[in-house]
Amino acid sequence: MDNGGQKVIQFDIRGQICPSTLLIALKEMNRHKEALRSGDMVLLFKTDNRDATVTIPDAAEHMGYGATVAKEANYYLITVDNGI
Repeated sequence: MDNGGQKVIQFDIRGQICPSTLLIALKEMNRHKEALRSGDMVLLFKTDNRDATVTIPDAAEHMGYGATVAKEANYYLITVDNGI
């Protein structure tokens, strides 16, 4: 998916519980760190685990990224970007 020049990668981690949700997110943030830092990429995580709405954004922010959480109809959407 493309978002105005930014590549958007979406991960559906619904049905996973912590720490699995966090480990998946950390793996992907590390895998795409250069593109995230440059602003060329945004990662989206769909989750139905409320704990992940705290652990993933906290980890992203500790790594220097921006993170937002939006409540959708039956899941949460966590967006990780370069924070700018």
